[in-house]
Amino acid sequence: MLNNRNILETINMIEKENLDIRTITMGISLLDCCDSDGEKARQKIYDKITTLAKDLVKVGEQIELEYGIPIIHKRISVTPIALVAGCSSDTNYVEYAKVLDKAAKAVGVNFIGGFSALVHKGYTKGDRILIDSIPEALACTDLVCSSVNVGTSKAGINMDAVAQMGRIFKETAYLTREADSIGCAKLVVFANAVDDNPFMAGAFHGVGEADCIINVGVSGPGVVKKALENVRGERFDVVAETIKKTAFKITRAGQLVANEAAKRLNVPFGIVDLSLAPTPAVGDSVARILEEIGLEVCGCHGTTAALAMLNDAVKKGGIMASSNVGGLSGAFIPVSEDEGMIAAVECGALNLEKLEAMTCVCSVGLDMIAIPGDTHESTIAAIIADEAAIGVINNKTTAVRIIPVYGKGLGEKAVFGGLLGEAPIMAVSKFSSLDFASRGGRIPAPVHSFKN
Repeated sequence: MLNNRNILETINMIEKENLDIRTITMGISLLDCCDSDGEKARQKIYDKITTLAKDLVKVGEQIELEYGIPIIHKRISVTPIALVAGCSSDTNYVEYAKVLDKAAKAVGVNFIGGFSALVHKGYTKGDRILIDSIPEALACTDLVCSSVNVGTSKAGINMDAVAQMGRIFKETAYLTREADSIGCAKLVVFANAVDDNPFMAGAFHGVGEADCIINVGVSGPGVVKKALENVRGERFDVVAETIKKTAFKITRAGQLVANEAAKRLNVPFGIVDLSLAPTPAVGDSVARILEEIGLEVCGCHGTTAALAMLNDAVKKGGIMASSNVGGLSGAFIPVSEDEGMIAAVECGALNLEKLEAMTCVCSVGLDMIAIPGDTHESTIAAIIADEAAIGVINNKTTAVRIIPVYGKGLGEKAVFGGLLGEAPIMAVSKFSSLDFASRGGRIPAPVHSFKN
C-alpha cells in the first residue's frame, strides 16, 4: 500500500540517489523469419522488429513522464542470429548485423542485442559463420551487440570456441582502433548465458521465450549506498537487512514500470532483472557500496566477502518484490562504468586477479575491462577460460567483456563515453598461456552437473 512516506522516499531516491530504471528491453523471436534466401530473411527481420517495437520508445517516455522515474535506455533483444541466418545459404552474416542496426535506429532504441551464437557443446554452420562475422559486424554498426556462449555446467567448456574468441576480440579491437577499440565493448563471452537478460551487451531472446515480451532491468547503487550510510558501525546482519529492504523498494519500482510497459505495448511481461547496475556518475557506484560496508578502498582484503553479502541481500530483497525475477539479478562490477571501480584501479587497490576473485560472487564476471592492445590472443582466451570455469563449476552465469585497446598500454586510459564510461588500462600476466589455449577440445562438465 502506498502512503505519503513511501512516495516521498521514492522521490528522494530519484532526485538525490540516482534511482533509475536502467532499461526496458523488448525481446523478439525471429524464428519465424528464417528463410533459405538471406535477403528475404533480413526483410522479414526488419519488418518484424519495426512493427513490434514501433512504440517502445514512446511508451517508455510516457511512463517516465507520468511516474517521474527515469528510464535510461530502451533496448531490443532478438533470437540468436546464428540460429536464424543458419537457415540461409549466406556465407557471411554482416548484412544481418546491418539490418538489425537499421531496424534499431528506425524505432529509436539505444541498443539491440542478439548477434549471438550458442556453442557450448559444438558448432553448427551458422555458428561458425556468425563468429567469423563479429569483428566486421561490430565495426560497421553502431547499436548492435554480440554475445557467444562457450560453456555450461551441463556441457563443460568448448575450448575451441574459447581460443577463437581470443582472436575475435583482437580483430574487433583492430577494426575499431580509431575509437579506443570500442567494438569490444559491444561483445561478451558467456558461460551459462540466460535467455531473458535485458542488459547489454549480452542480451538475446532465448528460444524458449514467448514471441514478444518485455523485460526490465533496474539499477540503484546510489540508493543502497545512502541507506547504508544510516547504519554505519552496525553489525553485518543489520547491514544485510538494510540492503534487502532497499532492494525491495528498487525492485518494486521496476515491477511497476514493467507492468505498465507490457500493458501499453500489449505484450506479456517477462521478468525484472534486479541487478545493481552502476554508471560513471559520482554517487552511482557499486564500489562505493563496498567501501561503505567498511573497506578503505574497493579491492582490499574483505572485498569479496562484502560483495558476496551485497549480491545475496539484493537477491533476497528483490525476489520478494516481484513474482517474475530473472535475468542476472545481483550486483555488476564493470570497471569503466563505475567511478569507484575506476578510482580503485587508478590507486592500485584493484587488479585483474582480484576482479576475477570477485566474479565468483557477483552477477556476471569480468566486465568492461581495458587491457594493453598488444595482449596476445591466447592470453585473452585464457582469461575467458578462467572465467568460464568459475561459472561452470559454480553453476552460475559468468562472462568476459574485455577490451584490448589497440595502440594503448599501461598508464593510459580508454574513453568510450556515455554509460560505457572510461577505463584505465589494466595489467595482465606477462607469462604465456599459448600452449594452454592451443590445446582445443572440450573441458568436460563437472561431476556435480549430473543431477538427473
